[in-house]
Amino acid sequence: MGRILIVDDEPHMRRILASTLALDGHASVEAAGVAEAKERLNSGVFDVVFTDQKLEDGEGLQVLAAAREADPATSVVIVTAFATIELAVEGMREGAFDFVAKPFQPQVIRAAAIRAAERTALLRENDKLRETVGRLEGSSEIFGNSEAIRKVRELIARVAPTNAPVLILGETGTGKELVAKAIHRGSPRSAKPFVALNCAALPPTLLESELFGHERGAFTGADRSRGGVFEAADQGTLFLDEVGEMPLEAQAKLLRVLTDGQVTRIGSTKPRQVDVRVLAATHRELTQSIRDRSFREDLYYRLAVVPIPIPPLRERREDIPILCQIFLEEASRNLKAPKHELGFEALDRLKKYSFPGNIRELRNLIERACILSQSTAIGPEGFPIAEDAGATEDAGASSARKWTDLLPNVIDLREFLSEAEKTLIERTLRETGGAQAEAARRLGLSRSHLSYKLSKYGLKADAES
Repeated sequence: MGRILIVDDEPHMRRILASTLALDGHASVEAAGVAEAKERLNSGVFDVVFTDQKLEDGEGLQVLAAAREADPATSVVIVTAFATIELAVEGMREGAFDFVAKPFQPQVIRAAAIRAAERTALLRENDKLRETVGRLEGSSEIFGNSEAIRKVRELIARVAPTNAPVLILGETGTGKELVAKAIHRGSPRSAKPFVALNCAALPPTLLESELFGHERGAFTGADRSRGGVFEAADQGTLFLDEVGEMPLEAQAKLLRVLTDGQVTRIGSTKPRQVDVRVLAATHRELTQSIRDRSFREDLYYRLAVVPIPIPPLRERREDIPILCQIFLEEASRNLKAPKHELGFEALDRLKKYSFPGNIRELRNLIERACILSQSTAIGPEGFPIAEDAGATEDAGASSARKWTDLLPNVIDLREFLSEAEKTLIERTLRETGGAQAEAARRLGLSRSHLSYKLSKYGLKADAES
């Protein structure tokens, strides 16, 4: 277990604490006051410090300051018979992990030691991850010690030095752009531009102009010539986010650029040679889009030379404690406020949550809790999320199984899915009064993708938008 420094000017109390902590396998070192504690802290590494507040040569808060200076990850527990609100506030502000009031029960000391040692181990693991992968990833979203996220880091390390196109796959909020930036930073192109374009954020008429550029007078409003993102990213990296939303016409032109490395601006016949590494990302299942004929198969294989799937947070819950620590540090810096700590009940609530918004949602929850919390210790009430999220998921899965039990044993799956999709689109269009833009938003489709579906199923909207 942990290595613990016990600071108390009463030998009898030091022996009681040492024997109590030994029950859980902790190794203890003793100090009789502030001066001796500083000597011990400067000559060794400790996971936890238990210190009395009233010492013959000073106070426990001085031991706390010395411990924080020697190793910020060391957790300090103040044991005192003179517990006051003022002391607790000052201690928490200075970074104390916990307080134990005298007289105490042995189980209270044992529980505090276990929690403190776990926190120290967590912080040190976090520091180790920062040191080993911080240069490569450059961002907290790729941190974690789960097997799934280690595989992502391994893929990044292998593919970054090459010039191969990469397709990054993952749900919204998993950090796809951060993976792309990590690949760029680890590549020989790192000193050159990294240019990102969200293909879902632009209408089809503007997307091609953003990609390939245009000449003056090429279309209404083109009052001057302008290069596209391929020219801007020359010698560097171009990141195409949500590439699955790109309309088919633009896909064909993108494929030509990837094939011959030449870009032709809209309104021009003169190709321009570019040297760009393309990284793409999508939250969609592109193999299904290929079957729907909304995404070109040849473009898919050109982009997905190396696919990197990013696991959703619910599939790597063991990384949540580390990520929480990182986001707490970020919130402290951004808000210019003391660092907050999560209680075990709060952390347990987060670990049970399904996180549909993934890493982005976790960061937002942490920052909001830091802003609204009236103390630096955040309890479960700081996170107004469903505690039974896992149970809800199970119930939903059970409900789905009951629904599928009503289906016949033999079914044409392709025909069934097409009919279900058609029915859903029809219902959504009715609910939106035929407004295609709103229908596309509700269905999670791009406008061009919805137009393709309408044509595929022979559907007509009552109104345009």
